[in-house]
Amino acid sequence: MSFGRVITAMVTPFDENLKVDYDAFENLVDYLIENGSDALVVTGTTGESPTLSDEEKLTLYRLAKEVAKGRAKIIAGTGSYNTQHSIELSVKAQEIGVDGLLLVSPYYNKPTQEGLYQHFKMIAEAVDIPVMLYNVPGRTAVTIEPETLMKLSKVKNVVAVKDAGGNLDKTSKTRMLAPELDVYSGDDSLTLPMLALGAKGVVSVASHLVGNRIKEMIEAFEKGDVEKASQIHLELFDLFKALFVITNPIPVKEALNMIGVRVGGLRPPLVPADEKTKEILRKVLEELELL
Repeated sequence: MSFGRVITAMVTPFDENLKVDYDAFENLVDYLIENGSDALVVTGTTGESPTLSDEEKLTLYRLAKEVAKGRAKIIAGTGSYNTQHSIELSVKAQEIGVDGLLLVSPYYNKPTQEGLYQHFKMIAEAVDIPVMLYNVPGRTAVTIEPETLMKLSKVKNVVAVKDAGGNLDKTSKTRMLAPELDVYSGDDSLTLPMLALGAKGVVSVASHLVGNRIKEMIEAFEKGDVEKASQIHLELFDLFKALFVITNPIPVKEALNMIGVRVGGLRPPLVPADEKTKEILRKVLEELELL
């Protein structure tokens, strides 16, 4: 099963009281599907998963499936640093009918490679749906090493990895050791170089704003028009960087609100964008004629 090329790591809209804004969420699902998303990650890092309750998460999965109506795959972000809790949430997400799971490597408790292997294997074996692993050492303090990814690729429903390790040598090593594992770029600015290493696509934040352009870039590369792909990459590069000038998802939520896609604020400990960040975003959105 393929998750497609452009997967958006969705933000979770909140109302003025920081309650989940389910109406805004439904609108966002539609908007993203119409703007190039093949799949949506619901309650990933960008969706502020650490500050959402299980009940909120399950409601969001249910709504996403209802609104998408098969037009895009729905991937539930059910991983955490607690293996047993991740299993329980994953099983419930499967019962709702999501198309796959995104499992982040455990953060804070710093497991060994064997610990990572057992964690992911136990969750994957508790469900039947496809699993994408998420390697993001910048947020978790651990790296899923290529050798561990090779072992995990033997688990039948572990089908992909979101690679936000920022290390193209490790990406190459993963492609060599686990050729059957679909690799997705976890950094918008590295999507094009990772396509050259055989990546399938991107789990993107920028696709909230330029999903169709990212899709065009990937398609151009696939057709062998590397020059066009490179041109689109360079055109979007400042946006890719601006969205991570401070902690994600602060900038992307600010940018969406700026262009009239209402997603509200952020739950503490995240706080709204400061003036400097707003200025950077405004400038890049104007340059891309999004404002």
